[in-house]
Amino acid sequence: MANAITRFSGSMLFVYVHLALVVGWIAVNAGLIPSIAPFDPSFVILATVASVEAIFLSTFVLISQNRAAAEADRRAELDLQTNLLSEHEITRLLSLTIAIAARLGVEEAQDPSLKELQKHVAPEKVLDRIAEDENGNGA
Repeated sequence: MANAITRFSGSMLFVYVHLALVVGWIAVNAGLIPSIAPFDPSFVILATVASVEAIFLSTFVLISQNRAAAEADRRAELDLQTNLLSEHEITRLLSLTIAIAARLGVEEAQDPSLKELQKHVAPEKVLDRIAEDENGNGA
């Protein structure tokens, strides 16, 4: 419901409806429409309604933003899991490729930089490092 209200309140239709209501309210209460008796000549009710509406609208916007942030966090977690799985698979493929190259006598199979790439990435260490960086404790 909060998302629907936020979506509507962010539309031009919302602006036009409010413009019409406020102009009508002012016209009636300023005495510009003689057939309707003014009911809020000092515009206190209009100010109160606008203030209450602003409170509710800002609350709905905050609720929508919190939901969007939670959804973004879930997507980021899924991305991390997918990336860690891909890293594991690529590391395994590299190990197999190096083993095949060594068996075939390919010199590049002895390259020291390949040994570094073969190291297993521990997801726990990656997550701990991310948490440290988020908390400002990272180097």
